[in-house]
Amino acid sequence: YGKSKVRLVQLTRCDDRHDLRDLTVAIRFQGQYDESYTAGDNSGVLPTDTMKNTVYALAAASPPAQPETFGLTLARHFLDRNLRLDRVGIDLTERAWARIRSSGREDPHAFVGRGPDARVARVLVDRTTTTVSGGVADLLILKSSRSAFAGFIRDDLTTLPETADRILATSLTATWRYGPGDVDFGLAWGIVRQTLLESFAAHDSASVQHTMYAMGEAVLARVPDVVDIHLVMPNKHHLPVDLSPFELENRNEIFVATDEPFGLIEATIAR
Repeated sequence: YGKSKVRLVQLTRCDDRHDLRDLTVAIRFQGQYDESYTAGDNSGVLPTDTMKNTVYALAAASPPAQPETFGLTLARHFLDRNLRLDRVGIDLTERAWARIRSSGREDPHAFVGRGPDARVARVLVDRTTTTVSGGVADLLILKSSRSAFAGFIRDDLTTLPETADRILATSLTATWRYGPGDVDFGLAWGIVRQTLLESFAAHDSASVQHTMYAMGEAVLARVPDVVDIHLVMPNKHHLPVDLSPFELENRNEIFVATDEPFGLIEATIAR
């Protein structure tokens, strides 16, 4: 049991600027709570409202932290204070804000939302082990060339034509697991995200699967702190429009973007 959708906006007021962190936190307890279900005995149950309050209290006690670091602080706090708790999971989603630029400089107090992608993190802590993961969700990316799909199985129900030049678009969700030791989570997250973008753009793609594997390989090669990475890449189809009824030629330039149905491809690439 636990508490979900705890919204935390933390503002740090420096002399010359304000710093902003916008998190949504979910907390999940696993432990020896059978009696609360079978007998209605709540003597060992920490109220989920207290979980919510803990988020705000611990945030107030320290300056804004990286999502992974704040997740570790929350998890260890709960584990230390609740004897029946065997394992705690903290999921964090960060909404990104950028400073508004005005007259060639960044405004110290005004922000504009970025997205739709979001930074995500997960912390799992039990009495003996700690696992920390970072990630990015709903990162919309598209390449208009160097993408093909051909040589696949054909049967009597196959109508899809082969193509050597198509639009490849996806809303990428990637989560990666950090190894033990001290990790600069902010630096590592930025490098992983940039590596995913660069490898997506540079790869000569024979399929979504082909590019996905190349992206995962690139991250593992560049960021030693990452143990493995899980990629989810729904294929956001862009279909050429038939312009022949209008006596026009489509030179592979006019497309309709479709949301459903879509191909769903995912994989985990590990060392």
